[in-house]
Amino acid sequence: MQKKVITIKSKKNKSKIICLTAYSKNIASIIDKHCDIILVGDSLGSVLYNFSTTKKVTLDMMIEHSKSVRMGVTKSLMVVDMPHHTYRNSKEALKNAKKIISKTKCDAIKLEGGKKVFKIIKTLIKNKIQVMGHLGVLPQSATSFKFKGKNTAERKNILRDSKLLEEAGVFSIVLECVESSLAKEITKIVRVPTIGIGASKYCDGQVLVTDDLIGLNEINARFVKKYSNIKNQVNNAVRKFKQDVTKAKFPSKKHSY
Repeated sequence: MQKKVITIKSKKNKSKIICLTAYSKNIASIIDKHCDIILVGDSLGSVLYNFSTTKKVTLDMMIEHSKSVRMGVTKSLMVVDMPHHTYRNSKEALKNAKKIISKTKCDAIKLEGGKKVFKIIKTLIKNKIQVMGHLGVLPQSATSFKFKGKNTAERKNILRDSKLLEEAGVFSIVLECVESSLAKEITKIVRVPTIGIGASKYCDGQVLVTDDLIGLNEINARFVKKYSNIKNQVNNAVRKFKQDVTKAKFPSKKHSY
């Protein structure tokens, strides 16, 4: 097993895991200093391409962005999302996972679901591919983005799936928009780390989309805390540039040949 994966697993019940998304070298090189895991998420579909759903994200998109991210990552474990319709069966999943890893040099892949992908995950792990699981709201198949675990049937299914993912051999599980007490229960019963996004402080770690965290997106989801307002900073910089060009202050001799 990879040394970085062992390090992540060893954090269970000991120290919080920090995970953020990146889609380019520049962002990756900044957050790498602070993260344990960097996720190249298929969230790039909405963040960068303005897609209404992650289902439109292609394998080639994921690979090209991941190649850029790889250049900015030296310390963190790098995980790449397998996009929609790239792991419908074990054969397809293995072929595409191998392609992602060979072209991007990532450390692991992530896929969504529980019981439906149990055998697929087992196949990947049998072939020495590290897998991160994902339960709760599943953007690749969701018809509704309401939080999960509010009724007994939902709770039972997610609890069952968390145990199945552990049994299949995942090294961690993302819990997206899972009700707090359920997230706490799952974190307590599974031996692998849970990483929450809108799933309470009881998870072993937290993940956010970096663009949301820095205020580059308009998103106002309940689980997002904006730690900066990059949008305003960019606006101010561009406004000053416009003023300098208009008044012939830029370029000065210093910025000319």
